[in-house]
Amino acid sequence: MVLACKSKSPEEQIRFNSRHINNIISEMTDLMVNDVTNPPLAARFFSYACLAGYEVVSQNDSAYRSMHGLLNKYPQIAKPAGISGYNYQLSAILAMLETAKKMQPSGTLLQKYQQQFLDSCRQEGLSEEVITNSLTYAQDISKQILAYAKADKYNRISNYPRYSPNNQEGGWYPTPPGFFAPVEPYFNTVRSFTLDTCAQFKPIPPVAFSKDKNSAFYQLTNAVYQEGKNLPKDHQEIAAFWDCNPFALQDNGHLMVGMKKISPGAHWLGITGIACAQAKVDFAKAMKINTLVAVSLMDGFLACWDEKFRSNRIRPETAIRRYIDPNWKPLLQTPPFPEYLSGHSTISAAAAVILTHYLGEDFKYTDTVEERFGLPARKFNSFQEAAIEAGISRFYGGIHFMDAIDNGRKQGLQVGEWVLSKTEQKPAVVAASPKPE
Repeated sequence: MVLACKSKSPEEQIRFNSRHINNIISEMTDLMVNDVTNPPLAARFFSYACLAGYEVVSQNDSAYRSMHGLLNKYPQIAKPAGISGYNYQLSAILAMLETAKKMQPSGTLLQKYQQQFLDSCRQEGLSEEVITNSLTYAQDISKQILAYAKADKYNRISNYPRYSPNNQEGGWYPTPPGFFAPVEPYFNTVRSFTLDTCAQFKPIPPVAFSKDKNSAFYQLTNAVYQEGKNLPKDHQEIAAFWDCNPFALQDNGHLMVGMKKISPGAHWLGITGIACAQAKVDFAKAMKINTLVAVSLMDGFLACWDEKFRSNRIRPETAIRRYIDPNWKPLLQTPPFPEYLSGHSTISAAAAVILTHYLGEDFKYTDTVEERFGLPARKFNSFQEAAIEAGISRFYGGIHFMDAIDNGRKQGLQVGEWVLSKTEQKPAVVAASPKPE
């Protein structure tokens, strides 16, 4: 928790930077790994925490506009009356923490980190009065953001009937070794941040299921099968790097062991932290970039999940075992939800649109996000290069057909541009797909 300089008064404020934001994201990510938080829900947690921090920034820096009037049903967030003698950057960080503490299942565990963080602020010379006032400010903003979050209808999902596979030929069915129930089948009932409807960027239908060896679907299936039989080492490395499957299990003979991993959204917010630090963007801009990346992740998952449970397509693992080779196994463990579209392809493309807009088309960086999980760093020449690799990793891993990857990327690009069009008040550069009938 390194702070830039000492401060003896509110006027001589300690300056925070993008790394402090990334530290909160990392702490939230660790809790999500512990709680086995599913990918769409993880994006929801990140979004509201970042919005809380960004709202503080917008109230104290005239260069940044509140999200009121930009995001769907986003309220006017009132600045606490009579508040003074605070450090607004500290308040923004604390607003993120206060929001995450309330939303995440194990959120109370963040209290220890918060206390350590505030102790470091004291050691750097920030007065008790400034810390107290900054925390009071943060708690007030967080309370208003949490009310906005509660109104998104996620809490109603538990009231819906339990989802069951329809057992139709070519339809999705739970896969080994866990045979988990599908994740978030009603996610498209949650309020989006920017989308008119979750089906706004509805993709073309998936290639139709067929057992005919001359059919397009059989060729898609066989392509996954053949790739998996002779998978080059570099393809294995790419698949492992982008795995990001919180539900993975390892069969150790008589015991199934959970292999805890970060979500795809956590990976992209990790990339955001790396890029913001490398570009030396200031605190306020870093908060905005993190917030819009998180918003694009949430809306990307909403759009993708809307299609997943509409097309309800079979996974390659199931199709290959039934119609080609009963002993085949994919390199990666198949996640528990329908195949079409590829979620990783969608949200990676969306996040890359946001990062490219703020940091440039040819932004070279080294992705070290997975190093703490034992995977070597990878270098990229642009965010979209990384997004494309994230998508193709699902083919290499044996968990997606190519049309799900290609069309997921198309949807993600549309979502990313739409988020920018709404939040930056600029025309979208991609047209929406026709609305469903």
